[in-house]
Amino acid sequence: MKVVLFCGGQGLRMRSDSNGNDLPKPMVPLGPRPILWHLMKYYAHFGHKDFILCLGYKGATIKEFFANYQEWISNDFVLEGGGRRLDLLKSDIDDWRITLVDTGIESNIGERLMAVRRFLQDEEMFLANYSDGLSDCPVQPVIDRLIQTDAVAACMVARPNISVHLVEHASDGLVHAVLDAEEANMWINAGFFAFRREIFDYIRPGEELVLEPFRRLIATGKLAAYPYSGFWRCCDTFKDLQNLAALAACGPAPWEVWRHPVLRPPPMEVFTFDHAAAK
Repeated sequence: MKVVLFCGGQGLRMRSDSNGNDLPKPMVPLGPRPILWHLMKYYAHFGHKDFILCLGYKGATIKEFFANYQEWISNDFVLEGGGRRLDLLKSDIDDWRITLVDTGIESNIGERLMAVRRFLQDEEMFLANYSDGLSDCPVQPVIDRLIQTDAVAACMVARPNISVHLVEHASDGLVHAVLDAEEANMWINAGFFAFRREIFDYIRPGEELVLEPFRRLIATGKLAAYPYSGFWRCCDTFKDLQNLAALAACGPAPWEVWRHPVLRPPPMEVFTFDHAAAK
């Protein structure tokens, strides 16, 4: 199933990262690879390896990253012949297909999705993601919710993980309750979507995806939610990035489902990388 990733964000609230480098939001480093790579590895782990990247702000940076992708940075390898031969013990993106599309600098999510419609016209269903959050939620239950409800769109919803307090008050101004956002009985859109191709019939020119189009879906009973109480974190600010980096530094992070132990590991494949030819 194809995966549409919205990669046009500027990441203005994360500009204090890495000595002020002016990177597009999906390319902010998390360990040796950018956040975008972590999300793609997540989908690839579940068998979804056909990606459509909706580029915007500094899209050339993302194009350059994949055009000059260096497998050895995030993979173990054997070096022989005084550095002339590098044998990768595994590969990240050997079987990925990545379509990179410029969808406008100032476009909103709905406009970016409409801009790649031509790449999805033969797909009955497809996946999509904001590219600013990470989770260990299995992908299939979100797809199943779309199918079981006969909806046009399904989204994973999660508990908010923000440090704010919700205040309940009466018209006279007296407060009835103060609730921590993480403990309150509320769910937020986590940005993990499954769509039928009919979603394009609900989007008008210039509309943001989750405003008018989703309201039309709700009115016709065609929007479904998959509540997930496991790990989900949005990476909006530099503090969010620091928290994710701390998790990654302690071993397999929750979202690194490809690194979690399995009962029967697959046989190791060896991919040969011609280091001299790549220079």
